[in-house]
Amino acid sequence: MTAALALVVAVASLTGHTLVNALAWLRRPTGGPAGVGEGVAVLLPLRDEADRVTPCLRALLAQRGVPGLRIVVLDDGSTDGTADVVRAVVGADPRVTLLTGVAPPPGWLGKPHACWQLATRTDPEPTVLAFVDADVVLTPYAVAAAVTELRAAGATLLSPYPRIVVRTAADRLVQPLLQWLWLTFLPLRAMERSRRPSLAAAGGQFLVVDRAGYLRAGGHAAVADKVLEDIELARAVKRAGGRIALADGSRLASCRMYDDWPQLRDGYTKSLWASFGHPAGAAVVLALLLLLYTAPPLLAGAALLAGAPAVAGIATLAYLAGVTGRVVSARATGGRAWPDALAHPVSVVVLGWLTVRSYHLRKRRRLTWRGRPVT
Repeated sequence: MTAALALVVAVASLTGHTLVNALAWLRRPTGGPAGVGEGVAVLLPLRDEADRVTPCLRALLAQRGVPGLRIVVLDDGSTDGTADVVRAVVGADPRVTLLTGVAPPPGWLGKPHACWQLATRTDPEPTVLAFVDADVVLTPYAVAAAVTELRAAGATLLSPYPRIVVRTAADRLVQPLLQWLWLTFLPLRAMERSRRPSLAAAGGQFLVVDRAGYLRAGGHAAVADKVLEDIELARAVKRAGGRIALADGSRLASCRMYDDWPQLRDGYTKSLWASFGHPAGAAVVLALLLLLYTAPPLLAGAALLAGAPAVAGIATLAYLAGVTGRVVSARATGGRAWPDALAHPVSVVVLGWLTVRSYHLRKRRRLTWRGRPVT
């Protein structure tokens, strides 16, 4: 009975932290007619994105409120006709430049190298760089709103996290954990105020940075070999004396990260080992997550079978507290709450399996992404 009560208190406390973070998450830049009076370049790295880059490009061409906007696209060794799709969509629009990337040299991973090429080949030089992934679709004033928020927050780097679009059962089980983990376990506003590089978070789907501060931090060259180049870039900015800021970008951008289960599985597998760091640390974190969020419904069922309704009731409260945390996270980030949150214990189990798979394949040096080795 005492252990079950402790479980309820622990999960309820974490849910309370989720709620506090969700309220702090209210930095929500919104689009409007106000313009941006400085040079902005939107940078779009592409590798084999022919089948899904069109909505992203059309949204970039429809941007408003940034009179001097330039769009720089880099074809990073695509073999599926991505460059032809780009040319067909943008036509002769003078705002768009299509670059041909070169293969990453030793010591570089593909994504950081593509971003670094984009950042260093923009001409004339803008004052703000906005990195966007091919699976992101922006609203018409998204870039203007994000740049305005970057300046209002006094930040070097702003990460407006987009609304994650979920369609399949796999999406609904795994994808909401991204925002939920942030809101539940990170002290978001304290992290922004802290000068410690270890306290940093960012989402690479949509990043807006002051160019001078970006170069001061070393840019993507400083994170050349990092799988989680977005978080490592935020840390580099802090090390260089800059500030980072997070924002709810669900009203500015949407993102469908993966089309099917194999893509989702492999996408998480390539990076989860880097998210947790040392395997021992990952084991501790996963054990804690399983204890807090997966054990309660199992304990409730076992207690009912054993004729201990009081314990079953307490364990059910712990389960419901975990579900509540997922609902709060979804409401705060524009995600889907019901009935997905009810499967939160299963989501945690899937996350655990993906993490074990990530470490296993890394140990065997079999981690790849888009035809390139990750480690």
